Amino acid sequence: MAHNNPLHEKIWRVVQRIPVGNVASYGQVADLAGLPGRARLAGKCLGYVPDNGFEGQPVPWFRVLRSSGQIAFSPGSESFELQRSLLMEEGVCVRGARVSLKQFQWQPTLDELLFSFDT
Repeated sequence: MAHNNPLHEKIWRVVQRIPVGNVASYGQVADLAGLPGRARLAGKCLGYVPDNGFEGQPVPWFRVLRSSGQIAFSPGSESFELQRSLLMEEGVCVRGARVSLKQFQWQPTLDELLFSFDT
């Protein structure tokens, strides 16, 4: 798949803004990218992130979870274990397959919302 898809780029830009130690849901990422109702697209395009990131910066795909706070990969799978490990390295508490969104969900500031999402 081509890596110059403008919809993918919008998603990647939002994911790049999720701070260390925070998570966001696929739906939240889609909304912030100006693509409301496109949570599945957000999840799908994270699978297309170039190995070298986007615009020279990494895209921390592992900070994006289901709206329930659950890791989307099957528990025990290699991808699940990688995501769980990366989150825990950043101080995000993962219990089983779930993260407490109340505790760790990214809440962009008003300034971020007004000035950072010109995607």
